[in-house]
Amino acid sequence: MDVKQRCVRLSVKPSRGLVDEKFIIVVQNVFPGSYLTIHALHQSEDGNSWEAFAHYTANATGTVNVSEDPSLGGTYLGVEPMGLLWSLRPVPGSKPGLRLRKINVQTPMEVTISLYQGHQTEGFLDQVPLASVVVERWYMAPGVHRIPITDYGLSAVLLLPPGPGPFPGVLELWGGGGKLVEYRAALLASHGFASLALDYLTPKITMETGKMVDKEYFEKAYKVLEQHPQIIGSRIAMLGISFGTSIGLRCAVYSKVMKVRCLVGIGGIHEQPLDGTIADILAHHRKNAANIHYNEANELICRDMMLPITTDPAFKVEMKEMMERAGNSHLLTILSYPNAGHLIEPPYMPHTRSSLYRGKRIITLWGGEMVAHSRAQEDAWRKTLAFLRENLLGGIKPAVTSLSRL
Repeated sequence: MDVKQRCVRLSVKPSRGLVDEKFIIVVQNVFPGSYLTIHALHQSEDGNSWEAFAHYTANATGTVNVSEDPSLGGTYLGVEPMGLLWSLRPVPGSKPGLRLRKINVQTPMEVTISLYQGHQTEGFLDQVPLASVVVERWYMAPGVHRIPITDYGLSAVLLLPPGPGPFPGVLELWGGGGKLVEYRAALLASHGFASLALDYLTPKITMETGKMVDKEYFEKAYKVLEQHPQIIGSRIAMLGISFGTSIGLRCAVYSKVMKVRCLVGIGGIHEQPLDGTIADILAHHRKNAANIHYNEANELICRDMMLPITTDPAFKVEMKEMMERAGNSHLLTILSYPNAGHLIEPPYMPHTRSSLYRGKRIITLWGGEMVAHSRAQEDAWRKTLAFLRENLLGGIKPAVTSLSRL
């Protein structure tokens, strides 16, 4: 009897959850020993399709449990409960340089999980699946308030956790790509941190004057958090990635206004003139343009120069020694992920080895190996949340929302 003639069951639990929550995929009521392919398909907001798939063999009870059974082939191998998410890749024929990023945090990331007979590798859309389930992955939990901020010339969005508060705050900075990026701030708000996502490279003031923002711009953003009635003004952190780490370190050390309680830096570039503006920092980097390297695929190679969350242990020494000389080594925590790439995102998001940068034709090589990078994202996010709770909450019970429990 063909598998298609049986009442095959495919379940994904929870089918609705935060992006950093694990789910369990189970196939039931197939013939023992059946060859099966589980496929994931996501259409991003920019209209591109992403897919992942894995090959399984049903056990003696006619069941496959993705959390327990190994994938024998596909976009990942072995027992990987969330492999169908972190191994997502553009479908064959897609344009080069794509990166999967959530734009509208008020809508879910929808992923269709489908089951196919046999070990398939292509042509999924031309076949009728045995079963399908649509899964919703959210960055913004129910009850999170999204508030655009335009005062003081800021280009920002404040995301407040559910409830009256007061909440600890996080000033959240992305890297040199510019634009307002909200999804990590939304996820932080879902975990009880009032988070201000700030665009500092393409705000209105920059577009109108042609000049880069200065330190007062970040201090105004900090004051929005500090003075908000639902935020504990004495418990504010900064979280930066890439160039955002550089800005975060500069503000934490030199600003007399910003009294941040702690800082998380991911893959930062810290080589910069001490007293310079953002424009000075970027000009300094442009001086080193002759040192830029390209690989055989004409991809610009981006290398981290320092961390707190670094991707190469060779680059952590200078920061560690600086803190030791200052007698502050007890204030520094270093996480090292040797085979991860530059873009450490929230967990289960696909590894981006290379992508177009700032809309240019040049593809930047961010590096990393897919499995190691995925492990790094999961571990770094868990430890980042623990670090923020330890330094910001100080005994205050966090307001954490799980969509699967609603």
